[in-house]
Amino acid sequence: MTSLDSAPERAGVSPPADISKPGDRVAQGATVHHGLQVTAAYAWRVIIVAAAVYLLFAVLAKLTLVTVAVFVGLVITALLRPLVDLLSHKIPRGLSVAVTLLLTIVAIGAIFTFVADSVASQTKQLSNQFVSGLNEIERSLAGAPFHIRAANLTQAGQQIRAWVTQNGGSLAGQALGGASVAAEVLTGLALAVFCSVFFLNSGSRIWDWLLSQAGGNSHRWDGAARAGWATFAGYTRGIVIIAATNAALVCVALLILRVPLALPLALLTFFATFIPLIGAPIALFVATLVALAARGPLIALLVLALIVLIGQIEGHLLQPLVMSRAVNIHPLAVALSVASGTVIAGVIGAVVAVPLVAVTWTVWTTLKTHAGWDNQRAETKQHPDPGHSQSP
Repeated sequence: MTSLDSAPERAGVSPPADISKPGDRVAQGATVHHGLQVTAAYAWRVIIVAAAVYLLFAVLAKLTLVTVAVFVGLVITALLRPLVDLLSHKIPRGLSVAVTLLLTIVAIGAIFTFVADSVASQTKQLSNQFVSGLNEIERSLAGAPFHIRAANLTQAGQQIRAWVTQNGGSLAGQALGGASVAAEVLTGLALAVFCSVFFLNSGSRIWDWLLSQAGGNSHRWDGAARAGWATFAGYTRGIVIIAATNAALVCVALLILRVPLALPLALLTFFATFIPLIGAPIALFVATLVALAARGPLIALLVLALIVLIGQIEGHLLQPLVMSRAVNIHPLAVALSVASGTVIAGVIGAVVAVPLVAVTWTVWTTLKTHAGWDNQRAETKQHPDPGHSQSP
């Protein structure tokens, strides 16, 4: 016996449409577009990541001394590890680390001692050269095309001396502040050497412990981190080679031009080169001022031309030969990284920005490559190629 509900169907009459409430129809019609849903999903994830990055940098800003010390320790490790590995084949690892660090400290101390002795031996000659150079500059400004009167120059000198007298207290305070900064630098350097000892001696064990905390994806993180370390080590060694080359060229050129303080200015160029793009030109600008005061405008112009020459050598010869294998970053990205690092953290940010961006990019691309390989393996397992199946 059929039910009454099926009677309209037998008669060919459609059942009445489902009567829904007006609010339900509005809810059904108010669906969010798929593109907006995807955008919103990405947006809140980006916000969370940006907040995490901001908190990370805020913490690092509070721990600037420790962060810089660890970074310098990694730099020391990247530079000294090849020698430590070489010596560890003959002597125990701990002893090879101690010998390498001792040789490095002795070499750096000898360089700074030699530079200090050269400056001390030239003090009287330099003072006479600077006085005569300033007098020559004064005569040049008084003549064509500037025609600045000697009375104005004398008045400017008196104003400078009065300013120094009035602000002597603040200058002394700044000197004391500089002393505290020097103490912080020495503390950070000692901490960096302490960290490098453990990185060189037991870095593998430290990294294995960190990998054990990563869980199931430890092999992916291991490959990405090793690629990032290779990039960091290659960048560090490359920038040292470029800095040493720039310093040697500056030293030879200044000695040929008989500009005083050639060795200290070359050492300044070496350390300034660690700031890409702008470091070496700033150091050579200081050398230009020294040449102007000691040797006159013509020699200063030659030193100024040296800035352009060394920039061309660094950009078109040293960077492609030394850095291309270690760091594959566009020059625009390098410039933006240096500018951003300078704005965020000053000179320290300018030094750290490029290696940080290079390592981050290497780790990211390696993780993506491993993810693509894992997806390809998963698809191969789900859909095996019949052409590679073995015959029974």
